[in-house]
Amino acid sequence: MSAPTAPVDPTDAYRGYLDCLGDADEYAAIDVALGLLDAGVPAERVLLDLVAPAQAEVGERWARNEWSVAQEHAATHISERVVAAVAAHANPRPTGGRVVVACMDGEWHALPPRLVAEVLRLRGWQVTFLGASVPAAHLVSYLHRHDAHAVALACALPMRLPHAHRMIEACRRSDVPVVVGGRGFGPDGRWAARLGAAWAPSAPAAAELIADERALRRVPPAQLSHLVDDEYASLVRRRGELIDSALADLRERVPAVRDYTAAQFDSTVSDLGHIVDFLAAALYVDDPSLFTEFVSWLVEILASRGVPAAAVDLTLGHYAGVLRDFPRAARALALSRSGATAAGSHAVR
Repeated sequence: MSAPTAPVDPTDAYRGYLDCLGDADEYAAIDVALGLLDAGVPAERVLLDLVAPAQAEVGERWARNEWSVAQEHAATHISERVVAAVAAHANPRPTGGRVVVACMDGEWHALPPRLVAEVLRLRGWQVTFLGASVPAAHLVSYLHRHDAHAVALACALPMRLPHAHRMIEACRRSDVPVVVGGRGFGPDGRWAARLGAAWAPSAPAAAELIADERALRRVPPAQLSHLVDDEYASLVRRRGELIDSALADLRERVPAVRDYTAAQFDSTVSDLGHIVDFLAAALYVDDPSLFTEFVSWLVEILASRGVPAAAVDLTLGHYAGVLRDFPRAARALALSRSGATAAGSHAVR
């Protein structure tokens, strides 16, 4: 009778690794990853074919309300520990120049760019990982002190795109080429192109782009002439006013809101703010699909938590009335209300 063999393929180890995350078993998760390395699986595959898809599933389980925020945070922490263990096991020595990897200002999803940083390190680059939410001024100050071949910037949430553009331009003024990545730039990088940035859909693609400096610098300029209409700037200035008026409208039209707990109240205010922020980002890149896709996602998230789509539609209608003199915003809100109805119907099936 032969002893069972350990998995030698990340896809074979995936289910067991995901169970480790669900059980918050850090040591077992690290053992799974190191076992693959000991079996001869390249470190890059362990990172991209095991850790990355498992972390994506963690996010999906939170979105479906199957896992709490605490469970999601615990799993993310374990994944970060696994990445550190894989990096220590591989321990490559740099043969190339310095690449700085960072999250956009206000962006706290640091694990995906950490994976990119480790892939770059495995491919010979000297990598400095600055982590989550790096202010543009601090990034530029760092670039002035350290000679960097390139900067890789990550953005998971499209509402951060205005911040992303400012950081991209700040790096360029320092004469350091930039590659961007993350879901915040759209599934096909459409919003990266609008901001005039080179986009990589994956860590290997980022590594290949960074290795080709000519391609990295050969990027068309940003396409933001629409900002002259001042809709984006005016909306940002009115953010607080819009949230306050939407909350007052909900209290008036949905009496149950008046009896919300502090946690429910804070969550509602946060959602109202996110709606404004995503609408502002859609105006910044002049693409209403950014906003309509967010609204569809929000409806599904709230539906999994027992909040009907009609509640989102009430707020969209309120914002549409207040912003009736904002043509581009009004169009995005009108499209999103149709999308919210469709997403709500899908969520309850």
